[in-house]
Amino acid sequence: MRQSGPAFIDPSDQTRVMQGRVVYTNNCAACHGESLQGQPSWRERMPNGRLPAPPHDKTGHTWHHPDAMLVDMVKNGLVPGKTAPPGYVSDMPAYGAVLSDEEIIAAIAYIKSNWPPKVLEAQKEVTLQRQN
Repeated sequence: MRQSGPAFIDPSDQTRVMQGRVVYTNNCAACHGESLQGQPSWRERMPNGRLPAPPHDKTGHTWHHPDAMLVDMVKNGLVPGKTAPPGYVSDMPAYGAVLSDEEIIAAIAYIKSNWPPKVLEAQKEVTLQRQN
């Protein structure tokens, strides 16, 4: 996948992180939690068969994904066969018509700014490996 934007979304850019906090609060926190904690029982399917919103802190799986995939998920929602298993149905909306690429990158920078150094380093490795 060809990525637009930075090779690695670096959460040390405090201006970007502050912008991302506002974007996250206004667009993501209602489902993923004010403290990135996700919805309760996020690994258990709801009555409609869908999974609740996962946490974006170190307890979730966000950090297992490369940046290009995270940007794609926010921009296009979870797309079966691309960013989700075939046939998967999700409540994750696509924000591509709502948020600019810079706002999406800023929200991801904010999320990453909350991860411990070891988690951030592991996610950076995944991101850089996927670019080769």
